Amino acid sequence: MEHIVFEKINAEKSLLKYHKGEFIFKEGTNTYGVYCLLKGKVKLVKRGEDGRDHILRLYRTGDILGYRSLFGTSGYNASAVAIEDCEVSFIDREVFLQNLEDNYFLTFEMLKIFAKELKRTDIHLTNLAQKPVRERAAEALLFIHQTYGFTEDGKTLNASFSREEIATIVGTATESIIRVLSDFNKDGLIELNGKEIAIPNITKLEKVATL
Repeated sequence: MEHIVFEKINAEKSLLKYHKGEFIFKEGTNTYGVYCLLKGKVKLVKRGEDGRDHILRLYRTGDILGYRSLFGTSGYNASAVAIEDCEVSFIDREVFLQNLEDNYFLTFEMLKIFAKELKRTDIHLTNLAQKPVRERAAEALLFIHQTYGFTEDGKTLNASFSREEIATIVGTATESIIRVLSDFNKDGLIELNGKEIAIPNITKLEKVATL
């Protein structure tokens, strides 16, 4: 469904490029429009009360960014940061809202995207409340795999994150995620090589996530 909205935005695009670590948009700044990720990887982060940037979502090629803040007046509710060099297409807020007003089908597709996002959020909040760190950590690694896949070796995650970043996805302390990943490594569930993480047998990790 997102590809339909993607194509509509892409038809009226302004092409923008960002380097690794650059902000595509910042939390609290005015909402100028929506973005489609044409190339690269992006993380959506929000500054928590603990001073850390918590990863809320990961984006890949074809995903739409910034749409959740379109209808408010308080600006973007989180920041989008390039994980690697990226290319995005941008459509002005007023132009996009006019497209929604004129095109029922486009509006319906956007509602589907909102529903998908809300479902994902509900599942994440339920897991935070009910599942132990070990299971949530397994889910986080599977989530990264589902988003970015493996490299050519067929087992190494095609995106690297620091232990602190993984901890914010899981919703735990960095020390806890270091300990859990070390346990996973000892158990043969993953293989650690610096920031790179390999999953030699994804079925075994899926079993941990669903205990």
